[in-house]
Amino acid sequence: MYHWVDSDQALKEMLSHLVGCHLLAVDTEFIRTNTFHPKIALVQISDGDQCWLVDVLAFQTFENLKELLEAPHRQLIFHACAEDLEVLEYALGIKTSTIFDTQIAAGITNIGYSMGYARLVAQMFDVELGKQETRSDWLARPLTDKQKQYAADDVFYLHKMHSLLVKELEKQNRSDWFDEETIALHEMVSSRKNTDDYYARVKGAWKLGEKSLRVLKRLCNWREMKARQRDKPRGHVVKDGVLLELARRMPTTLANFNGINDLHPGQIKRYGLELLSEIQIAGADEMVSPLPEPLNKANASVLKVMRNCLGDMAEELSIPQEYLANKKELEAILRSAIDNDCQWPVRFTQGWRAPYVRPALEKILESEEYQ
Repeated sequence: MYHWVDSDQALKEMLSHLVGCHLLAVDTEFIRTNTFHPKIALVQISDGDQCWLVDVLAFQTFENLKELLEAPHRQLIFHACAEDLEVLEYALGIKTSTIFDTQIAAGITNIGYSMGYARLVAQMFDVELGKQETRSDWLARPLTDKQKQYAADDVFYLHKMHSLLVKELEKQNRSDWFDEETIALHEMVSSRKNTDDYYARVKGAWKLGEKSLRVLKRLCNWREMKARQRDKPRGHVVKDGVLLELARRMPTTLANFNGINDLHPGQIKRYGLELLSEIQIAGADEMVSPLPEPLNKANASVLKVMRNCLGDMAEELSIPQEYLANKKELEAILRSAIDNDCQWPVRFTQGWRAPYVRPALEKILESEEYQ
């Protein structure tokens, strides 16, 4: 059963019903196809028995909803909530703190890593949810009955999941593990706001010299500003490959833009002079760190040994390998070991991973030769 909330009276009735609830299931529907910022369309809330579909397009302010969802004594159940948290904060100004992510809990208990909601519902309850409305236009009004039911289904099973997963976490003595991963999730969502090092993620950037890297960093920061101002995806402003080529060539006139793939006349007309200005003023004040080149064959083999080791460990612990360490972390550890200054991420020196990951990897690093 679901209630459609698109008036002050309906919102008041929902809040009156939920004010005493300490556990709510929450989801959002939004669109982010041709924009930089997500366009929120719906917030679904369930108390385990009923569901409310809040039509956020019908409201100008969200203070009452903010008060409901930000209350520290109230835990919110989500599934794969990184984007939901980002959308709620950006679009509605809601910062949630006490959350339970069923996707994380399912991974920690080895039910399945990074499993989608519908698939997890099927595995845990043998129920097949429809997927036809996944890509529908959630900003359209009125929503169809199928859309509303799909949205309600997205929170309907979360309370049942929560109950079973909490018991499983306790059974496996992994509640502390789950708490650590929840903290890490919040940190990851917060870190997305910092795009100052985006240049380091541009494919092929490691080939650039220091001066070109400074240019690339400034161009990436300029594009970030433009994308936010125009509410367009980064690639719709200027693609990564174009910025890389501009940083490599460092053109001084508009004529120098000729022959750069994916840089179109309309973009040159709109942004050309700005790009030239950014390239010209990119100086020593742009702090950049040299980017490492890809691992050579010998060191790539060591990395493979490290990953295989964690694969075996994950099997013994009955946990997805991805929760132990990711490839980026392992490569950073290996590179620091090559430089005779082995650096360990904090989560490998304290917390639930500490007794497992670091000791095993240290044995490998002490026995391998690097080039």
